[in-house]
Amino acid sequence: MEQWTNQGIVLSARSHGEGGAVVSLLTENNGRHAGYVHGAMSSKKRGFLQAGSQVKAQWSARVSDSLGTYTLEPEAGLPDGVLDSSLKLAALLSACSLCDAALPEREGHSGLYHGFLALMDMLSNDDLGDQWGAAYVMWEISLLRELGFHLELDKCAGGGDSETLCYASPKTGRAVSKAQAAPYKEKLLLLPNFLRPHVMREEGVEVQEDILTGLKMTGYFLEHWAFIHHAKGVPEPRVMFEERFGRSVVNIIKERV
Repeated sequence: MEQWTNQGIVLSARSHGEGGAVVSLLTENNGRHAGYVHGAMSSKKRGFLQAGSQVKAQWSARVSDSLGTYTLEPEAGLPDGVLDSSLKLAALLSACSLCDAALPEREGHSGLYHGFLALMDMLSNDDLGDQWGAAYVMWEISLLRELGFHLELDKCAGGGDSETLCYASPKTGRAVSKAQAAPYKEKLLLLPNFLRPHVMREEGVEVQEDILTGLKMTGYFLEHWAFIHHAKGVPEPRVMFEERFGRSVVNIIKERV
């Protein structure tokens, strides 16, 4: 008999069989791991099987490579305030879908797990204003690194001045200085202000606009690096999150004008 007990974040719950579901968790010590939950569609269990909920999980199976079954106990619901903000909810669902679709199953990702918890803390902290969006972009950068796609954004790919970085190369994922980028900047990705050296930060850019720049940058690498060989491409919740965030920025600009 194979079994373990661990803390986990619910990534998805897919209906299967008579009232049950295959539940995918991001666990602290066992990575992304799926298991069958009996009675998952009952009113008692459905509430704590929402994507983003935290649970204590006990997994057991006759052999290690089978699906196995979960016994789950609720630890924490969705982060405070997430249900009151469509953008924060979209961000949480995006992060869950990315982990569920991109992470290889049963490989340890404790750093990403704790980073996910930190992201949820940011989502629930109203004192931070819109800075949760920058934290989300940073989390996606860490996800890319966990998948083997390291973005090198602290020095220039062409040997230029590291104090004037303002672009990223779509081919290498490395930062490019203003001077080195000049001949072909239209082909490069913009670095958001929060990833630039202080002297290169553009004035008059709203926080939300800057976060959208960051989402477009990481979105490019997710599409062309992490999900290029996935039949379904980037998960729909991630696509919808960026689109929704883009619409919110357009509304902010209209109000400003």
